[in-house]
Amino acid sequence: MAYIGNKPANKAVVASDIDPAIITGQTALTSEPASTDEFLISDAGVLKRLDASLIGGGKVLQVVAGTHATEVSSSSSSYVTTGITASIAPSATSSKVLIIANTTGRKETAASNGNYTIFKASSDLDSTGNGFARVRDDAGGIFCNAPIVHLDSPSTTSSTTYTMFMKSSSGSVFSSVSDSPSSIILMEIGA
Repeated sequence: MAYIGNKPANKAVVASDIDPAIITGQTALTSEPASTDEFLISDAGVLKRLDASLIGGGKVLQVVAGTHATEVSSSSSSYVTTGITASIAPSATSSKVLIIANTTGRKETAASNGNYTIFKASSDLDSTGNGFARVRDDAGGIFCNAPIVHLDSPSTTSSTTYTMFMKSSSGSVFSSVSDSPSSIILMEIGA
């Protein structure tokens, strides 16, 4: 190095004054950083190296949607499908899947509940058995939206199917009332 042991000239240091083995910023990154890439950050004035694998997370990696617009009814006290379904294949086992589902639900028996939940394949994601959303009828024939938002950790890269199910405590329960469109949106969230 030209400056070792010598006083530098009274001028600004430019990139050509610095050995390329030292940080120069002369090479631009042209794609998303690899997990092995490193960044320099200032931590209270101290320069530290940070691996790219520690930055980010929470990115939406893909979005899949499913719709259903045919009324479904059931008087079963066990869960039955509403036909509202979609499948997603996560790109990493560490990814999470944000599920947003909605249907127009209806009950026609007074003082009874319609419960709505999400199944992953054949497993109910709600551990309580009461569903993530409920419609209750105290007057007979009431209907309203039954929205569900749930974050799942599938721990797989295989295609995974999520479906909205419903059950009734008494009488009939409905989804997609009067053939109104219902939907399910699956968003893969990177870890």
